[in-house]
Formats: sequence, structure tokens, C-alpha cells
Amino acid sequence: MMHAAALPTVLAQDPDQVGSPLLNIGIFGLFVAVTLVIVLRASRNTKTAADYYAAGRAFTGPQNGIAISGDYLSAASFLGIAGAIAVNGYDGFLYSIGFLVAWLVALLLVAELLRNTGRYTMADVLSFRMQQKPVRTAASISTLVVSFFYLLAQMAGAGGLIALLLGIESGAGQALVIAIVGALMIVYVLIGGMRGTTWVQIIKAALLITGAGVMTVWVLGMYGMNLSSLLGAAVEAAGTENVLNPGMAYGESGITRLDFLSLSLALVLGTAGLPHILMRFYTVPTSKEARRSVQWAIWLIGLFYLFTLVLGYGAGAIVGPERIQDAPGGVNSAAPLLAGEIGGPLLLGFIAAVAFATILAVVAGLTITASASFAHDIYANVIKGGAADDKAAEVRVARITAVVIGVVSILGGIVANGQNIAFLVALAFAVAASANLPTILYSLFWKRFNTTGALWSMYGGLAVTITLIVFSPAVSGHDSSMFPSADFDLFPLSNPGIVSIPISFALGVIGTLLSKRPADPAKYSEMEVRSLTGLGAEKATEH
Repeated sequence: MMHAAALPTVLAQDPDQVGSPLLNIGIFGLFVAVTLVIVLRASRNTKTAADYYAAGRAFTGPQNGIAISGDYLSAASFLGIAGAIAVNGYDGFLYSIGFLVAWLVALLLVAELLRNTGRYTMADVLSFRMQQKPVRTAASISTLVVSFFYLLAQMAGAGGLIALLLGIESGAGQALVIAIVGALMIVYVLIGGMRGTTWVQIIKAALLITGAGVMTVWVLGMYGMNLSSLLGAAVEAAGTENVLNPGMAYGESGITRLDFLSLSLALVLGTAGLPHILMRFYTVPTSKEARRSVQWAIWLIGLFYLFTLVLGYGAGAIVGPERIQDAPGGVNSAAPLLAGEIGGPLLLGFIAAVAFATILAVVAGLTITASASFAHDIYANVIKGGAADDKAAEVRVARITAVVIGVVSILGGIVANGQNIAFLVALAFAVAASANLPTILYSLFWKRFNTTGALWSMYGGLAVTITLIVFSPAVSGHDSSMFPSADFDLFPLSNPGIVSIPISFALGVIGTLLSKRPADPAKYSEMEVRSLTGLGAEKATEH
């Protein structure tokens, strides 16, 4: 590594590898400046709880669909999946397939029904026909845990990206960068609320899909627009045809194949339980617009994941798997390295800014979801007992919570720095699929389901998932673990979905059947009519 005389010794730059650090920072600074102006303008209309939590329900289906794709296409999608494909080939692309197929579950079972039934958060739906305080508390705790795991992934992505682009190899330097990203995220949420955050996500989605599209065409152009030629070059660079076949990452033994099945289950079922995605359905005025939102999101997300196939194999062919793994950011460096290799410092700077924008937009969405859940569910409906006389206080609590969540996510991101972010996101999906999805589906479709079943499912699913994650190879026992020097991996699978999801569904049934408290059939009928027709759903004019 070459050391720049004008920079501290923690900054080591290799022009052939990371382009121009000043250019990278300049393009990112431009993005931050533009989005801050937009957030400030949006904040003028953020006056009520509906404005802060749901952007006044003023976004159209296409606008919200673009924002959903911006929320969903996280650093894991852009950096983690491209790196996974570059290093593991076919098995890496399975992340893309799982993330995309998951949207069918969200579209068919959840999106419109949730929009019709709730107001601001997932707990609005889960507590609709249950006892308010215990169910809202459980749903809020689950939301905070899922958001924390997802935030870990984004913050880890920020650290890895900066390590590559500025050559900051010291832990202190990367920790400082993670703190800066966290501070910017807090500013976005405090000032703009959901309205400002949504516009940031729309801009970021447009930049991300455009940037990935340009790189995809560029890479294919280098191989005569022939995907077969590109795949052949990837095989040659890897030195094995295994990159085109299943099993490179998940085919070594029966355990790794079971791990892949568990990962797939978490990815496919997790999306419909992600609180920050579910909350986006409340920003549109009608259920029809909620459906349009998901349709737009599916097309945009599907297009992007096709791009990741070319970007991943392109990085493997042009940059090489070994160089990607040896880079400061590890496998998360594949897309930026590819950009620098084919387009030089300018394209690398643009892709770096897009990656930063991706991280900022997603963490802002996660933070506002978690803070809204605490303020609306815990403060307003549990502590205050549903009193609606002081919405300003509720929004103030949400803003304070956003600061606390931001600080915690910064600390967690420093600990998780260097992990594969696609894998960390998969853990968040496992928690969402285990703690949230069973309760959502039972609430919407099972007449007998009651409060006890909801609490058993949420708390039980959450406890089982977290316990299995803590005692899994993801946390200890291996070189790639979060704590490689420790060794308490008692559970053999890295992703617990295949065990925790069925247990959570079963706990919901057992808790319901053992409970002596009957469900309220009238409330179920009301919920069914409302979820299917939209009768009584929140309107944009309601505060």
C-alpha cells in the first residue's frame, strides 16, 4: 500500500484499486447536500403524527413503489449479493432469487390487507382484535429487534465500503465513518420524518437502478453483449466451473445444504414480516395504490436482481475472486472494484456515492420505523393508554427514540464491521419470518386466534430465533464468525429459519388452543370486512 503524505497514517490509498478518495467523497457530499435540501423542504409539511409516520398518506402507488424498492434494495442487495455471486457463483445468486420471490408472498397475502387494517405500524394490525397493551408491546419489541439486525448489516456495509474507497484499514478510522453515517441518518429522520425519508429513498432507488443498469450494459458490452462469453470468463478467472453450478457455498455436506434450505425459507417468508417494508404501505391513500406500490416494486426489484447476476459474474471475471476477498471490504467490495476497473475513478466515485446513498436511505427508513413503533405503540398506546390528546408529544418521543436507535446502531455496526452484509440481512429476515409473519397471517385469516396465541407466537418465535443465532456458527466457532476467537456454536446452522419459523407457527396454535380467553368473533368480522374492502381505513386527511 502507498501512503499519502498529506493524510494520516490510517489512510493508505492505492490509485489502481480505489480511484480518487477526494472524488469519491465529493460525489457523495453532493448527494448529501441535494437530499438534505429535499428533506428540509419536506419537513415544512411534517406537522402531525400522520405526516411524521405516514407522510400524510400523500404518495401515489408508483412513487411509493419506487420508494419501497429503495427501502428494500439495501447494501446487502448491491454490495453483498454482487460479492456473493463473484465469489460463490450460482449459490450467491440464490440470495437474489430468494429476495425477489419473497415479494409474491407480500403481494398476495399481506400488502393490501395491512394497508386497509392499520394506521401507522405493524402493531396496529396485530392488536386490532386483541388486548391492546400486551400485543402492542410484543409487536414493538419484535420491530426493534428486526430493525436492529437490519441496521447492523447496513452499518457494516458502510464500514467496509469506506475501508475500500479511502483505504482506511484501522478499526478506529472505520468506526469513525460508521459514526458519521449514523449521524447523517439521524438528521434525515429528525428533520424530514417519513416524507423526507421517502424522497431520499426515491432518489436513491433511481440512482441505484440507473447505476447498476449502466454497469450491466458496460460489462456485457465488453463481452460482445454475450452472457455466455461473460460466464466463460468468470469460469476462467475462478479456475473452476463450479461457479456455474449449485453447491459451491452450500453443497459441501448435508449440514450446508440444510443451511441453504433454512436461508431460503427465511428469505422467502421474511419480507412479509419486515416492519420497515410493511410501514411503507401506510404512505398511500388507498388500498388500490398499495397494490400498485407492490407491483411497481416487484418490477424494479426484479430488474435490479437481474443486473446483480451480470455484476457479480462480471466482478468475478474482470476483478477476480481472490482480489475481491483480499480487498479491505472483503466480498462487499466486488461492485465498487468492478466500477473502478471498467470506468475508472469517475464511475467508481458515482457507484461509491450510490452505495452510500443506499446505506443512508435504508438506515433512515429502519430508524423511523423503529422509532414510530416505540412512540406510537409503547408510549401512546401502552404508557398513555391510547390517549390521543397530545400528538406533538408522541412525535417528540419518536424523535428522541430515533436518536437512541441511531447511537445503538452505530455501536452495533462497529462490532459487525467486516461481516458479509447479505448474510446479516438474512438473519434479520429469519427474525421477521419467525416473530412477525405467523402472527400477521393468523390475525388476518384465523377467526379463533387470540391474544395468548399472538404473545406465544411473537415472544416464542423471537426467543427461539435469537437463541439459535447466538449459538450458531454465525456468531462463534469459525474464521468467518462475528467472534472468531470464541467457540460456543452449539447449533449447527448459520440461519435458524428452518427451525424457528415452524416453531413460531406452532406456538401460535398451541397458545390459542390452550387459552381460556375466547376470541372476539365480532372484532374478527369487522377486521375481515375492513381488510378486504378498505371500509374505515385511514385517509390522507386524518391526523
